[in-house]
Amino acid sequence: MKLSELAAQTGARCASSDADIEIVGAAGLDQAGLGQVTFLANPRYALRVKTTAASAIYAGEDAEVTREDLAVLRTKDPYLAFTRAMILFNPTAAFEPSIHPSAVIDQTANVAHDVFVGAHVVVGPYAIIGNRVQLHPNVTVADNVTIGSDSVIHSGVAIREHSILGRRVIVHNNAVIGSDGFGFAKDEERRWLKIPQTGRVVIEDDVEIGAGTTIDRASTGETRIKRGAKLDNLVQVGHSCTIGEDALLCAQVGMAGSSRVGDRVILTGQVGIGGHITVGNDAILYPQSGVPNDVAAGQVLVGTPAFEVSAFWRAIAVFKKLGDLPKRIRALEKRLDEIEKSRSG
Repeated sequence: MKLSELAAQTGARCASSDADIEIVGAAGLDQAGLGQVTFLANPRYALRVKTTAASAIYAGEDAEVTREDLAVLRTKDPYLAFTRAMILFNPTAAFEPSIHPSAVIDQTANVAHDVFVGAHVVVGPYAIIGNRVQLHPNVTVADNVTIGSDSVIHSGVAIREHSILGRRVIVHNNAVIGSDGFGFAKDEERRWLKIPQTGRVVIEDDVEIGAGTTIDRASTGETRIKRGAKLDNLVQVGHSCTIGEDALLCAQVGMAGSSRVGDRVILTGQVGIGGHITVGNDAILYPQSGVPNDVAAGQVLVGTPAFEVSAFWRAIAVFKKLGDLPKRIRALEKRLDEIEKSRSG
């Protein structure tokens, strides 16, 4: 499309005199070529603007771009505009509705007519599969599962009994939704007695779940992932947890049972949330943080146990000097001994 049209559709302002140049794709600074648009969101990469082969670039309103051969699209958020360009140039692939002959669909299941069901898919009794759903090869949909319209379930996913998935949900390969929660009680002989897991998992609209992620159903009640939440690969969500709207959970996050994460919370890689913990709206946890207590809304924490970021870095600065303390203490002790000896003499 023409540069001016691209600007209009991505929320940018064309600052180039040549608004009619043709743009055919979008790529990063190092990968972009002739006819493609790229972006500069971080000043750290400003030097790469000089060498990019792109024809156009999204840049902030005050970002300096001095190349005359590079058309500039000004915007408050270059990364967001570039993402919209990527969507424009990479539309969702269309699919032909079909059901593979090897698929096993229970006669009581309610499957829409315009779905894609791949090889060796199993759909259990009384399951409901909405319009334009895609079930890729080797997906297992257990009994009484509901999957909303336009959802995409990639190969190897297992969706256990009574789980409910909303519309436009994406579940990547080998995720498990609705497995038993990890619940046991110790009997009189100190043996573990399994607690029946009778609850369900509810996943609301526009949620994306990464590969290998596991979401346990509740012993009673439900585990709920709210609208727009995004879960990375290898995330563990324990039984009876709640994840808020538009929350972001990065790889290897673990949530113990009955914990709650608020709206727009960001849990970066390998964060661990203890059982029955509440993390308030808009909080951010840095990588590998351990959370044993509730987190207030809007807090930014790091460390194990997690505490406020600025205090953490001050503590780290002191920690780096701890190795010198024994030497300094010995020097002070020697000096004190010398002072005492001089006084006694």
